[in-house]
Amino acid sequence: MASENPDPLSVGRPSGEEEKGGERNLDSQVPVKVLRAHIDTVTAARFCFNDRCILSCSSDHSAILWDVHSCRPLRVFNQLHGKTITECALIPNSNRIITVSWDKKIVALDLETGQILWRSRQTGLLTSCSVSSDGRLVVCAADPQNAVYISEAASGQTLHHLSDHHHSTITRCRFDPQGQRVATVSSDRSIKLWDMLAQKTTVSIDSNHGNVVSDCCFTKNGHFLCTASWDKTLKLWDLQAGGFRSHGGTTLQRGHEGSVSSCSFSADANLLVSGSYDRTVSLWDMSSLSQVLILKGHSDWVTDVSISAERKLVASASKDGTVRLWDIENMEEIPEVMEKRRTEGSGIHILKCEECGKPFPVSRLQTSELLSHCVFCRLKSPSKYRPQPPPLM
Repeated sequence: MASENPDPLSVGRPSGEEEKGGERNLDSQVPVKVLRAHIDTVTAARFCFNDRCILSCSSDHSAILWDVHSCRPLRVFNQLHGKTITECALIPNSNRIITVSWDKKIVALDLETGQILWRSRQTGLLTSCSVSSDGRLVVCAADPQNAVYISEAASGQTLHHLSDHHHSTITRCRFDPQGQRVATVSSDRSIKLWDMLAQKTTVSIDSNHGNVVSDCCFTKNGHFLCTASWDKTLKLWDLQAGGFRSHGGTTLQRGHEGSVSSCSFSADANLLVSGSYDRTVSLWDMSSLSQVLILKGHSDWVTDVSISAERKLVASASKDGTVRLWDIENMEEIPEVMEKRRTEGSGIHILKCEECGKPFPVSRLQTSELLSHCVFCRLKSPSKYRPQPPPLM
């Protein structure tokens, strides 16, 4: 494995917008910067190190750590894998990352030294990975065995192997924020939650999606799960109240024109961002369950999305080989957003939070189980230490 340090930050401040990668999305009036270094499909792009960096991986077999401010690579890690890297994840409270690939290998890498800490080979093509919030465990999914592996992050030792966990390819696996359950979604259109303590599947949902379920994401408190599908829709599932058992998930209406590839909640769960094969990124307001902004600019499929902790930036990865960094800090001032807020008002009513007693707006599309608490009371959680990014070599 080779770690390249092009030392991009040793040069002076970029003199022009083109050199820095700055553009403006004319359709939505959102400033955007384009990160170019991969030479094939970018399969994932995730904010890390207190939103000062982005970690991306690609079908070009490389992973890159980017500086958000300059939009330039801090580290380029080549030859980590022999085939497409399908996903990457930072191990919390550390300078280590996990990558998985179609070459059937899980790799743990030290970002500071560029050294591979361990490498583990599984029996199938690895399609997804996730790290528990305490940094102790790694979960990955394998195809065609439809299997899930849960391993120690420190050593790579396999602790649990769930064979034939789904009837078809597992497209995404995710630890819940508490590290108590593993959510998996699949091309068999089902959702499963595997309990770490009980060591068994405790929730199995027929999503009623009309096609492959491609992605899933939790709110920060783990009470809600969103699923994305190739049927062009997203669905919201209330895992705490369990209303889905009687009337399914809540479908987000009037969304993408193509298959939805990815989804990610903001830390406060007020905003959901989704990416699609229609080459767009959509932003959804969770109080009204409505789409408020569409970001256009990618020239090919959007494969992954993430949103910064302070909800100022959205990162999108694409088959066009780029990562785009969208500045949404002032999105509420965009006429398109203001108009949608106004027109969607007819579908909103006001309820009283059972915990704090304050009124909050909700959509009539939502089920009653979803409406007992305002978003702020649902998402109360202690802040966590965030490590510093590695220094330049």
